[in-house]
Amino acid sequence: MQTEHIESIAGLLKTMSHPIRLKILCLLQDREMTVGDLREEVKTTNANVSQHLSILRNQGIISFRKDANFIYNRIKDPRILQLMQTLRKLFCAENIG
Repeated sequence: MQTEHIESIAGLLKTMSHPIRLKILCLLQDREMTVGDLREEVKTTNANVSQHLSILRNQGIISFRKDANFIYNRIKDPRILQLMQTLRKLFCAENIG
């Protein structure tokens, strides 16, 4: 791997590594969700969820679509979706331990 790729990947992983952002990505791998939906699952404020979504959007990890008064968030990059699915298989299996 070239240095530029390593630095880019390190920045991406750093963005994803925050516990709230990682939980948001875990939730978004199955379906699109609104800020309100995410807030209920993550147990924090709308403002906090929105701030984390903005960081993920700025890195190109997620995107959104508007439908009337609702904004639906989803994982944009299929590589991130694949990474999240791999993390789920490795660390979220029923028989870990």
